[in-house]
Amino acid sequence: MANKRLGRQTVRLETPPSVAAAACVVGKKEGDGPLRKWFDHICDDSYFGQKSWERAESAMLFHCFSLCCDKAGIVPSELDYLFAGDLLNQCVGSTFAARDLPVPYWGIYGACSTMAECLSLAAMAVDGGFADSACAMTSSHFCSAERQFRLPLEYGGQRTPTAQWTVTGAGAMILTAEGPGPYVTHVTTGEIRDAGISDANNMGAAMAPAAYATLKSHFADTGRRPEDYAAIVTGDLGKVGHEILTDLFLRDGVDLGPCSTDCGMLIYDAAQDVHAGGSGCGCSASVLCGHILQRMTGGDWPRVLFAATGALMSPTSSQQGESIPAICHAVALDVKRG
Repeated sequence: MANKRLGRQTVRLETPPSVAAAACVVGKKEGDGPLRKWFDHICDDSYFGQKSWERAESAMLFHCFSLCCDKAGIVPSELDYLFAGDLLNQCVGSTFAARDLPVPYWGIYGACSTMAECLSLAAMAVDGGFADSACAMTSSHFCSAERQFRLPLEYGGQRTPTAQWTVTGAGAMILTAEGPGPYVTHVTTGEIRDAGISDANNMGAAMAPAAYATLKSHFADTGRRPEDYAAIVTGDLGKVGHEILTDLFLRDGVDLGPCSTDCGMLIYDAAQDVHAGGSGCGCSASVLCGHILQRMTGGDWPRVLFAATGALMSPTSSQQGESIPAICHAVALDVKRG
């Protein structure tokens, strides 16, 4: 334990797990964006051949999982654990996607931070010797999220400038005890932060303080600085939240620099009318499992800090006037194991 724990919130994995494979599946709007070439599959049918938005999300996630297994050369029954979650009540998107899979299943909820949370737990399970292989995956669907968290699509409500667009997308990543990398080397588990924001259409402002706290703890625990990373990628603060995060660090005299960006800013083009950017579990998951990992394996980004953020609210808590607590989990990935 003493060798693995760094400070209060960070662990250094003694035998960093290798990314055996990753896959990402998105919808048409995401495929029309700037990251098109990084996605494994783009589906023009928002129903994914199903009869409801919720079934569509499960079908999308199952397809993503299957692609990941194929790329890794692993059949589902060979996996020791599956960590998965989504935005829907009782995580039904993930549960229904996995209900016929012969894999021990952990249902996880961290809102939009779910991919980082699943990846953290999968990496610690493999490093701890409790698994030789584990899959981390998550998804979101614009239409299923709108039905649950906001208004029926038919209502046609106007969005505020700070609002973000829930990504229709899924990401899956398989970790193994041995392999050529990239490797998960550090995990910084976040603490809940509540900035008192109660506007559900301003998630970036609600989540930025949590991202700031987790990144600050990561740098303090590891002794690293922003310039030690080729990229620091949060998700999904969007444009508004990323500006707040940058400003919070500047007040400390720390410049995150040009290496700092956000999945919600990367996945869409400004001309796509998404206001402050993308959001949802599938946003950071699809960007990580496509764009980020391929930039790493291609030699552009040898070391990346992936820090996914989540708003831990529900429609009921918002209707009752509660503020929005937030969380951020950070995972360091490196092309080198040492």
